[in-house]
Amino acid sequence: MPNVNSDSLKVRLFVDAPLEADLHVEVNEAQAHYLIHVMRLAAGDLLAVFNGRDGEWRAVVERMGKRSCVLRLASPERAQTYAPDLWMLFAPIKRAALGYLVQKATELGVSRLQPVRTARTIATRVNEERLRANMVEGAEQSGRLCVPELAPFQDLSAVMGAWDETRKVMFCDESGDDAGAPWGGMRGGADPVGEVLAREKPGPWAMLIGPEGGFSWQERQDLRALSFVVPVSLGPRIMRADTAALAALSVWQSILGDWSG
Repeated sequence: MPNVNSDSLKVRLFVDAPLEADLHVEVNEAQAHYLIHVMRLAAGDLLAVFNGRDGEWRAVVERMGKRSCVLRLASPERAQTYAPDLWMLFAPIKRAALGYLVQKATELGVSRLQPVRTARTIATRVNEERLRANMVEGAEQSGRLCVPELAPFQDLSAVMGAWDETRKVMFCDESGDDAGAPWGGMRGGADPVGEVLAREKPGPWAMLIGPEGGFSWQERQDLRALSFVVPVSLGPRIMRADTAALAALSVWQSILGDWSG
């Protein structure tokens, strides 16, 4: 008989395996360490597992070793659901802030993460394995049943050149290079994000967040020339890139996403 205790029922784990009644799943070594030494689970305890395809299942800890753990799938708990069709394009920032950004964007419901190289992007590469780990952690924490897709690191110009124009891009434009204007431009050089999104409709969307040094003047002009790009202002304060991304995601979710009901 499973040990039904409140602590074990709070544990959620992403597994890359089919989910079906009475199947056994051996978790990887890092997950075993988490279950045994962090969450202090024991044989017979219950937890929730998901794989992004088969919904969420109740699983029982069948047996444990020093570095291993085998789960038995007991019963389905929730049918599979997916996040809103919202992508986030972002210039990679400092390592700690980037991990935070990716994890929180996952918690906020992004379906695809696309790192892009801009004129002022400092990073020359991204650690995809680390980013995926951050995404899995965000999915486990937030209760969502899927992990976002991670696209390869590409030049912003290449991404925009191959863009499907049916997907609008919310361009968070701080307008820092307007000649003669204060940092931030006049009202950010675009209408406030809430006003803009109130005029728009739900559907496939993406949002674009720049690097720590902002977009160059040329990048801003090129983006504004694209018919599918929708410039928005995030207000009178200049925010860090990770703060701006999470603020923009929250506003989009509240008006066009799954916070709107």
